[in-house]
Amino acid sequence: MASDLSNIIKEELSNTLEQLLSKKTSIEETSKVDPKEYESSQAIEVNVKFEFKTLSSQWAFYIPTISAGKFEYLMLGGMGELKEHIDDEVADAVNEIVANICGSITTSVNAQGYEDLGTVKFESLGSEIVGAEKFKDKENIFKFGVNMEDEKLPVLIAFDEGILPFIYEISGVEPQVEAAAPSASASSTPSPMGKVSAPVNEHVSSLLSLLGEDSITNLKLLFDIKLKLSVRLGTKIFLLKDILRWDIGEIIELEQMVNEPLEILVNGIKIGEGEAVIVEGKFGLKIKSIGNEQTRLSQIGLGN
Repeated sequence: MASDLSNIIKEELSNTLEQLLSKKTSIEETSKVDPKEYESSQAIEVNVKFEFKTLSSQWAFYIPTISAGKFEYLMLGGMGELKEHIDDEVADAVNEIVANICGSITTSVNAQGYEDLGTVKFESLGSEIVGAEKFKDKENIFKFGVNMEDEKLPVLIAFDEGILPFIYEISGVEPQVEAAAPSASASSTPSPMGKVSAPVNEHVSSLLSLLGEDSITNLKLLFDIKLKLSVRLGTKIFLLKDILRWDIGEIIELEQMVNEPLEILVNGIKIGEGEAVIVEGKFGLKIKSIGNEQTRLSQIGLGN
């Protein structure tokens, strides 16, 4: 079955906005754009090309005025006035944000080592301020409902048809199914599956093709693969000049409040939240929220 980039796109969109704008962010929903919702809107269109191993895909990001103005305002640390119209300064801020989102998506995809997509790189193709007639009738345009501390800020992305089977959770397009491998003959020598020692990114897809898709128990063949667990205490955006002034003893204040949950990351992908505890003199983590087994496998690139 084809790899699905849906979770990566949503996670990196949310994480990048949260890091750049210093506001807790989540993606509440994804849905096809309702043309009536944007009949009189303007937006900043940012075109980006992604080059995969066997696929070239062009995406168009549309950031409506309500989101673009807020993003620029927060990029400036909440200084000045919140603009109700798009100007060059707002467009520059949105360009930077979209470039960061695409960079994060690229890094995350490459870290997964998808066999059918391979490595990916992206290229910005330019941007412009457009009216609703440019995007509201596009066939494959989806709204990502960004919730930023209870404020709803839509981000629209138009995908070309080639990428739709690889974002099937978002698009609803049936994923491509790989042809089944021929059965081994009786005289064939079994593959030493239990001795896999190569990195997970190189072998996950080939191993999954040999397993029953509906049976989690068959994933025991992968259970000894090592994954990197990390905990994100907090983040904050700093100016380069401030970082260069730091010295020993400097106290750096983060945006995270002491009573807020910590993010649990596996191979750089968020899978849950927890709180710090002390276990026999060492730091530990108590899980507060986490998805079920299938959700976790999908988030770290091991699901169906």
